[in-house]
Amino acid sequence: MKKIERLISIVMILLQKEVVSASEFSRLFHVTRRTIQRDMETLSYANIPIYAKYGVEGGYTLMEEYKFDKRLLNNKDIENILVALGGFEQLITNQEIQTTIQKIKGMTSTDIAPKLDLSFYDWAGRSQIKEDILFIKQAIENNWLLKFEYVDQKGNITYRVVEPYMMYVSEMHWYLYGYSLEREDYRTFKVTRIANIQKDGFFVPRPDKVLEEEKQHNKQSNLVSVQLLIDVVVRDQFIERYGKNVVTKVTPRSYLATIELPENQFAYQFLAGFGNKVKIIKPKSFIAKYLNILEETVKLYK
Repeated sequence: MKKIERLISIVMILLQKEVVSASEFSRLFHVTRRTIQRDMETLSYANIPIYAKYGVEGGYTLMEEYKFDKRLLNNKDIENILVALGGFEQLITNQEIQTTIQKIKGMTSTDIAPKLDLSFYDWAGRSQIKEDILFIKQAIENNWLLKFEYVDQKGNITYRVVEPYMMYVSEMHWYLYGYSLEREDYRTFKVTRIANIQKDGFFVPRPDKVLEEEKQHNKQSNLVSVQLLIDVVVRDQFIERYGKNVVTKVTPRSYLATIELPENQFAYQFLAGFGNKVKIIKPKSFIAKYLNILEETVKLYK
């Protein structure tokens, strides 16, 4: 963390907490107590009204007139923010997120223990792509051009040079959104399909980036209405993903589910994952394509 970022963080924390010791700041920012003392001197020179309180419960504090009005957020608001940040931290952990969580916790004098917890599977692959995610994040912040190999969903391998603009998570998968120089258009890349990613110089951000991002998010895939007969043991998974309204009881052990799916490899793989617990009823064109995928898979074992 840069010094200016640390100084801002110190002020934000002191705005919300009565007294914070040098040791606590030292642990939070992974620096020495002497560095914290120099930071406090720097803030004092900048006319930030920080002063030291001595004694067992001593530490650094701000003049009361400089304090932030805590009524802007109540304890429930802070709890909700901590739940969201805690869940995101499991997807990718870095010092910035940890520092933000500490700032938010400092916005209340009570020790908040969220009553809602987000937990994700700790797959080995998730931790292994963290380096790529952090590298791409750094590239976005510094306007680095990126070059890499990309394997699309059909197995085609291409070599791309991309202006990175943003990253996002969708259904637990990380995606890079940027401008592909080869395609001369904006594209979305699944991070786990990227290989040998490297810096390839710098770029000047395009003025139409914001408009293109909006267009990208509003773009809808061609979806078809698919009717399924599902077993009671997978009913919960369809409710979690699509809601209760799509599921209708047929017998004590079977349900009818009507959902919208794209006609692509991802949809077929999604349904195949349920094995014999899901049967496609209609449309016939979707069934035919799905059966073709299954037949191609069976051929691998003959």
